[in-house]
Amino acid sequence: MSTGLAVVGAGLVGVRHIEAIKQAADVELVAIVDTSDNARQIAADAQVSFYISLSELFKDQTPDGVLIATPTKLHVEQGLQCIAAGCPILVEKPIATSAEDALKLVAFGRECNVPILVGHHRRHNPLIQKAYALLEVGEIGNVRSAQGICWLYKPDDYFDIAPWRKQKGAGPVSVNLVHDVDLMRYLLGDVAWVQASMANSVRGFENEDVAAAVLTFASGVVGTITVSDSIVSPWSWELTASENPKYPATNQSCLLIGGSKGSLSVPDLTLWAHQGKQSWWSPISATSIPQDFNDPLVNQIAHFADVITGEAEPLVSGLEGMKTLQVIEAIQVSGKRHEAIEIQSLI
Repeated sequence: MSTGLAVVGAGLVGVRHIEAIKQAADVELVAIVDTSDNARQIAADAQVSFYISLSELFKDQTPDGVLIATPTKLHVEQGLQCIAAGCPILVEKPIATSAEDALKLVAFGRECNVPILVGHHRRHNPLIQKAYALLEVGEIGNVRSAQGICWLYKPDDYFDIAPWRKQKGAGPVSVNLVHDVDLMRYLLGDVAWVQASMANSVRGFENEDVAAAVLTFASGVVGTITVSDSIVSPWSWELTASENPKYPATNQSCLLIGGSKGSLSVPDLTLWAHQGKQSWWSPISATSIPQDFNDPLVNQIAHFADVITGEAEPLVSGLEGMKTLQVIEAIQVSGKRHEAIEIQSLI
């Protein structure tokens, strides 16, 4: 029996999820919730029910799960509606506009025993699953440091067609870096302290266009991460992972993880280690780890269905999404105050 999913928000991201649902086994699209004529047409083409609100949806039917791909400011309100109806949710990243708001959603989900997943889909990429497995078995020894890079150049029309992207809070820290921070948290554990610096947009926008942060993990790992949407470079997940064919692929990496026995670059999955004695005087060699690829968005939908049926626990729970958002908020606060910020437990 198929798992029936409704999609709330049929914009650019929502449409990608709709396509992923079509490709996932034993999953079907049963409804689209939106207010636009374009979304109504998408529903008609897919031959599924169309509603202009969640209230209308739940009056007519209760899907097995709801995927929320609306603007971030609507995530909590819509998520609470779904949970109140007993409906598991997959919420696009970031889970909320603030960790404080995210806590309301996470707490209500726990109270009602309704699963919450967050759309940090990169965790579902086989490349990341392989990197996680290599670190788990100690392939590079005791991890000591990591370096993440998210440098890309967004053209002027990216901002012109959606002026909100020029506004405060819509800079690359919240829009792009949230993905990279989540990957580092997944591979290296929780972040305890953040020290960051930011610079204003050179295009004159309200937001930042470059930022860097030192992340001190609870495990003792010390990492760095930088982001900019005004730098021409081959070093970003979009250009290195070949995850989305719209981006021109490079053979570079955007995350380096260093340990006592070797280092690992991601997403190209290259292991570096000395031959023989571990010493900078000894030759060092690279080993390419075999890579599989399948669409992480499709994998995420299949996983959502497994969570709904009780066959799996959320890989990216509401709590995980909230913790990642806490780090992003700490980077923003630290960048403004020029001081270290401790990440406090909220739950």
